[in-house]
Amino acid sequence: MFESYKSPWMDEELQIMRDSVARFLQKEFVPLSAKWDKQGFVDREAWLVAGKAGLLCASIPAEYGGGGGNFKHEMVLVEEFSYANVTGFGNGVHSGIVAHYINSYGSQEQKKKWLPKMASGEIVSAIAMTEPGTGSDLQAVATTAIRQGEHYVLNGQKTFLTNGITANLICVVAKTDPAEGGKGISLIMVETETVEDDGGFARGRNLEKLGMKAQDTAEIFFDDVHVPVENLLGSTEGRGFVQLMEQLPQERLIIAAGACAAIEKALKITSEYVKERKAFGKRIIDFQNTQFKLAERYTEAKLARVFIDDCAMKLAEGKLDGTTAAMAKWWTTQKQCEIVDECLQFFGGYGYMMEYPIAKMYADSRIQKIYGGSNEIMKLLIARDI
Repeated sequence: MFESYKSPWMDEELQIMRDSVARFLQKEFVPLSAKWDKQGFVDREAWLVAGKAGLLCASIPAEYGGGGGNFKHEMVLVEEFSYANVTGFGNGVHSGIVAHYINSYGSQEQKKKWLPKMASGEIVSAIAMTEPGTGSDLQAVATTAIRQGEHYVLNGQKTFLTNGITANLICVVAKTDPAEGGKGISLIMVETETVEDDGGFARGRNLEKLGMKAQDTAEIFFDDVHVPVENLLGSTEGRGFVQLMEQLPQERLIIAAGACAAIEKALKITSEYVKERKAFGKRIIDFQNTQFKLAERYTEAKLARVFIDDCAMKLAEGKLDGTTAAMAKWWTTQKQCEIVDECLQFFGGYGYMMEYPIAKMYADSRIQKIYGGSNEIMKLLIARDI
């Protein structure tokens, strides 16, 4: 059913890219996916392989080593990773988020220094927003970056960093002026290789999670870590909260696009299964309950697809507002969890076995309603516009 629908933002170039990415994932990443899940991280070599294949920084200008595309190119990548059920490779954070902070607010020197190596996979990036006592309330971060001469001195703790074990470039949300609240927040780029010998920077363990097993997720600690002042993102201090708010619509649409693709993947494999599996002498698809349930869920999937496609076109044109992005994020991730759960039910006991893709999808889906701003926060943001 989904094969007959063509997103209005797709064109011949993007279709060629989609086919290429799908082949790459099946050849290079899918065979390693189970291994990555078991070890709890993606092999470092995979980033270099992805960089060589042009999968990193697809929407970053070519002059900085990127693919020269726009958000539509990121959409293709997000969708194909989801269709392939490869959830551990943190490219959404690396290419879709951190690279765009640097491209949007970085100096020429910063862009030339970091973006080409991010595009090649030599640098893996992460963003440090969340703290043990601070989730979606970014204005309440306690990590500080106080200027002393030509350095910022960082103190604090961050948690739940995607790519946290692997990353060698981390965008840290910190207060350069603690007395100013949200207006005192700045973004500081930390090059881990330059501070690891300092003694004050440390990574915690690779956190064991319910799902997203292959995505290395860690805590990091700063104890009087010195970072050069030229690593401030932006020309002045105190712009961090504004920068975060400007980029969050893209982050949330990346999550929503992944949710939409996961819904489509779940329905596809479930439809195939119920046409083959028999109970009480007939196929599961022949039961009216199955037909009604799938009819409902396919309808919701179509609604999600049309909405996300519209958001993607708006974002590519620079017209996606924060409220609509919040709507897309909460609704698609809620539906992802509901639909994957209902699809698993059709598999019976087999759906609970990790050898079946639907089980992995069930575990991986749950975080979608939490990160990128919890769905409760999304609803509060929407309510403010009412």
